[in-house]
Amino acid sequence: MPKPTIEWIGGPDGFARIIDQTLLPAEYKRVDIRTPQEMFEAIGSLRVRGAPAIGIAGACGVVLAGGCGDFPSEEALFAGLRKAGAYLGSSRPTAVNLAWAVERVLTAAQRAAGQGPAAVRKALLDEALAIYEEDRAVCRQIGEAGQEIIADGDTVLTHCNAGALATADYGTALAVIYRAGELGKTVRVYADETRPLLQGARLTAWELMDEGVDVTLVCDDMAATLMQSGKIDLVITGADRIAANGDTANKIGTLGLAVVAKEFSVPFYIAAPISTFDLDIPNGRAIPIEERPSQEVTEGFGRRTAPEGVKVFNPAFDVTPAGYITAIVTERGLIRNPDAASIADIAG
Repeated sequence: MPKPTIEWIGGPDGFARIIDQTLLPAEYKRVDIRTPQEMFEAIGSLRVRGAPAIGIAGACGVVLAGGCGDFPSEEALFAGLRKAGAYLGSSRPTAVNLAWAVERVLTAAQRAAGQGPAAVRKALLDEALAIYEEDRAVCRQIGEAGQEIIADGDTVLTHCNAGALATADYGTALAVIYRAGELGKTVRVYADETRPLLQGARLTAWELMDEGVDVTLVCDDMAATLMQSGKIDLVITGADRIAANGDTANKIGTLGLAVVAKEFSVPFYIAAPISTFDLDIPNGRAIPIEERPSQEVTEGFGRRTAPEGVKVFNPAFDVTPAGYITAIVTERGLIRNPDAASIADIAG
């Protein structure tokens, strides 16, 4: 199946290797990441992106911190690791998987305290690799669970990229589509281009075509017409953070799709791992929303498309209220009509 979005090369003193997603689809290139600073830049610049993938990247960044620093004592090593964890966690604030994965590797390292620096670094790497392998399994489980919502002959609309490029395996939202194909179902996909960085056009369309899936690219503002004309059977997107009541943060533009889907009675689904739920946040109003540089709108991909000096509002995510979501597909099954009680039953 998919090419690995991120992988670890070597032992505790090794390095991470990622697909540079900023170059797709024109160029497929893998780059090596050897320091926490390089990982911070890779996450912030979207060389690696997608909530599960940046969680793995953050975990690997902490491993890099343990292997490339000059620490005179174990106490200094732990101080350095905590500093690196906070630094990496600040690279993108909305996706909860990043902070979750960083905290996991730091906790694993703490369990090795007193055994020497080599044992601590090994514990870091072992936990990072465990997160990677768990995500691979979770992707497959989400794909399987999602077969309840997708039938042979369905046409699916998706937004941004929630496939292999966003995870350790074949995705969350796209996992449902890939698994359907493995089971012999014929599924057609419409992919929103996803302004302003065109993750749907550059990444989802490339990925689906590479896997032989029937995909049609559309501009974001064409989705409503597709649903009005009855051409869409269901919408599936990923998620970057899900609050305790089911309100869901995902790539900007997702909320509009959910509103239109409800108007035209098209089922709207979120596919996400349990690690994307943040049960400490009661609702979507408490989810921090990252704002990206204005140049992404005014000079996208190096060409100016807006007048000099114009004011820009560029949030990277929006929040879809739980009432617009038909169900959330997780590795533990479907959460239908999500609310605080149903989410606590599955994700608590």
